[in-house]
Amino acid sequence: MKFLDRLAHAWNAFLNDKSVYSVAYTDIGGGSSYRPDRMYFSKKNERSIINAIYNRIAIDVTNVSFEHAKLDSNGRYQKVIDSGLNRCLTLEANIDQNNKSFIQDIVQSLFDEGVVAVVPVDTDIDPKKGTFDILSMRVCKIKQWFPAHVEVEIYNEKTGLKQSLIVPKERTAIIENPFYSVMNEYNSTLQRLIRKLNILDAIEDQAGAGKLDLIIQLPYVVKTEERKNQAEKRRKDIENQLSNSQYGIVYTDGTEKITQLNRPINSNVLDTVQYLTRMLFNQLSVTSEILNGTADEKTIQQFIQRTIKPIAETIANEMTRKFISKNLQNKPNGETIYFNVSIALFKLVPPSTLADVADKFTRNEILSSNEVRQLMGFPPVDNPRADELRNKNLNASENPDVASTTDNFT
Repeated sequence: MKFLDRLAHAWNAFLNDKSVYSVAYTDIGGGSSYRPDRMYFSKKNERSIINAIYNRIAIDVTNVSFEHAKLDSNGRYQKVIDSGLNRCLTLEANIDQNNKSFIQDIVQSLFDEGVVAVVPVDTDIDPKKGTFDILSMRVCKIKQWFPAHVEVEIYNEKTGLKQSLIVPKERTAIIENPFYSVMNEYNSTLQRLIRKLNILDAIEDQAGAGKLDLIIQLPYVVKTEERKNQAEKRRKDIENQLSNSQYGIVYTDGTEKITQLNRPINSNVLDTVQYLTRMLFNQLSVTSEILNGTADEKTIQQFIQRTIKPIAETIANEMTRKFISKNLQNKPNGETIYFNVSIALFKLVPPSTLADVADKFTRNEILSSNEVRQLMGFPPVDNPRADELRNKNLNASENPDVASTTDNFT
């Protein structure tokens, strides 16, 4: 573009008075100093180790790709469907969240509440009139349960406030934590750990409260009322000396004896916390190496297969069940919410063995060259041979039908 044309069509957010950046506060709704649609943990889960576990698992689930996909006659993944639902899962779920933050919101809310609802907000037609396409959706807290409906607390982006709605179960994805018995039951390992952390914090707060915890042994027997009043007067006198002394120095009678009790208290609470933490890590297949990023390939693969995959599968199955009509599900070439954890597993392969793994996949005619490049994060090459499903180490067959065989298992 020439300089004069660029100058004629130039636009600046501060110089254009008619821009959307110059509207008055009264025209854009209520404001807030914090993000009102954001998910906040309940107070019982605001513990460092609990937040670390929630956040690590949620971020790893966002690395799983969710797509609105079409299946072939054998029920295998065929292609992506260009729909509003697919846009929500791959780009933008609503005006406030992209697809990654939306999935992270689902997982963290799932861990905190035990069960959450995903409600379609904008659709192309009225859902009561038939098959509909979802244009935006949000994660909601379930407040009440009814036979065929649920009452949810949902953020209204038109008003900037959260409000209650009663929505039908048949059009609402109700996702339950697959690790509910481990994380959300009252006597589950995680809840016991949270209670022990609360006790440990209370002990630490008490130890750091600044109390001296002194026992004063007076040179007389405190039995009568007069002696008790005299002892109380002596106690207040020592308190006044301590509070009014710059360095906390007091004087006592030579016959008085003072014993200080604020020494470290031996308790098994810390041992119990460590025991429950190890048990929780084992039940969730989470290790300290996973949290600090030093886990080996085998440990991460086990974590993905035993922790990430069940959560992703629960989300995908419930969205398929509620957001895709049964007629489209039951067709030979049906539709589904497809998720893929193979990309995350493939990224764990060390570079030293990556070429060997790629060779085994292509040589045994499992993946084509372009599919291997896609798993590695490289774009496909514009070469017909890169899409052929055959052993590249052998000479191509003279039969053109065999030589041009392509992968039908995408």
